[in-house]
Amino acid sequence: MPATRLLIAALGGEGGGVLTSWVIDAAQQAGLPAQATSVPGVAQRTGATTYYLEIWHESAAQTPVFALMPVAGDVDVVLASELLEAARMVEKGYSTSERTCLVASTHRVLTTQEKMARGDGRLDAATLMRALESGSKSRFLFDAQSTASAANAPINAVLLGALATTDMLPVNAERLRDSIARRGVAVSQNLRGFDAGLALTQPSARRPAGAPADKTVTTSVSLQEQVAGVAEEAREVARLGIARLTDYQDSRYARQYLERLQRFVDDPELQREVARNLAVRMSYEDIIRVAQLKIKSSRFERIREELGAQRHDPIEIQDFFKPGIAELADILPPRPGRRLLALAQKKNRQEKAAIAMRVKTTTVWGFLQVWWLAKLRPWRRRSFRFQREQKNIDEWLNLVGAARELSPEFAMQTAQVARVLKGYGDTYSRGEATYLRLVEDIVRPALRGEVNDDAPHLHLRNALAEILAAP
Repeated sequence: MPATRLLIAALGGEGGGVLTSWVIDAAQQAGLPAQATSVPGVAQRTGATTYYLEIWHESAAQTPVFALMPVAGDVDVVLASELLEAARMVEKGYSTSERTCLVASTHRVLTTQEKMARGDGRLDAATLMRALESGSKSRFLFDAQSTASAANAPINAVLLGALATTDMLPVNAERLRDSIARRGVAVSQNLRGFDAGLALTQPSARRPAGAPADKTVTTSVSLQEQVAGVAEEAREVARLGIARLTDYQDSRYARQYLERLQRFVDDPELQREVARNLAVRMSYEDIIRVAQLKIKSSRFERIREELGAQRHDPIEIQDFFKPGIAELADILPPRPGRRLLALAQKKNRQEKAAIAMRVKTTTVWGFLQVWWLAKLRPWRRRSFRFQREQKNIDEWLNLVGAARELSPEFAMQTAQVARVLKGYGDTYSRGEATYLRLVEDIVRPALRGEVNDDAPHLHLRNALAEILAAP
């Protein structure tokens, strides 16, 4: 086989272009002719781009003729950054059982259509996994997102490390590591991710020589170890919840998440459902979270990549904020927050008053304004919204616990009532009103024995299904 044909399927913001440049640079440094092309597309998420690479196995006096596009059935390696993208490569015939080595992440990034569904609109992961198994000659499937979170590294570097372990490239791991260093962008983070990918098939984690222990990695591993106390059926959901809440607040908040799950450890299916909804409830959206996401270095790297801008090319990013009275009250201490909301409601100003802001986050002053908001994360624990949400969460968990006394089915449906609490601003307010109506009209009366129904879970399930199915 004179050449290796590699197809990379990545989502926007995951650094697929950077990953491609690392591979091409490593091949060229080894004296091997290589070429890469990219085709941008839309995947109902943040945009998807496929990158096609061909690498000649020997140096040649004349440059070989490379193809610009992949051909179905003629791809040696498919590298996919997400489960559905991997399945799409199988569906299109690029990954085949006769030829292709498939390296793919098993985590999901939901499509817009999946998110828009009021109920559970997710595609069946088991079906997607079966497609990967039947559509590849060999496979290396792993959760790249969790690995990247544990290593505090970009996902593209983890994927490159995993690819290097397959020995499908005509360049070795050291050349790939040198390419990361030569590019000069977030070198320490990318090398850490690359080594985390390499370590996936090794008995112990690797760390670059002389590198100090990373505090974030240590914290994540400690929390992941505590997942052993969670029922096996709920562990994968719990791991995702830990990563989400550590990024949202801190490791102490993630531990509180695990502690709350312990009361349901004797019912694995219920614990799994509670774990999913609890992680979402505990990471409610506020202006502090918006600021956190705006200043992430990965966001700026993604925008640069989408614009095709080099590291030192000047770019301008304008972010728009329009916090209303409710959002401002959320981050105040409880007493001032309640007073501000009461005053706004009294004067009918809650829905009308808002502060429109346009901030250039690529300037020092603009970045510092958003950075200051993000730095309020420790303050979040003292805010009006935080204390209110924690109280509401504990009440919901108590309802689920009490519902177990009636039946496991009713407990499961009570846990699922939290699914209506989504979004931000008006969307969240409408969901909260629906949640309270379900609790007060069905859940509490059933717990008090006021419902003349032998199966209150059916009543609750039907009501919830009707709400989730509404446009």
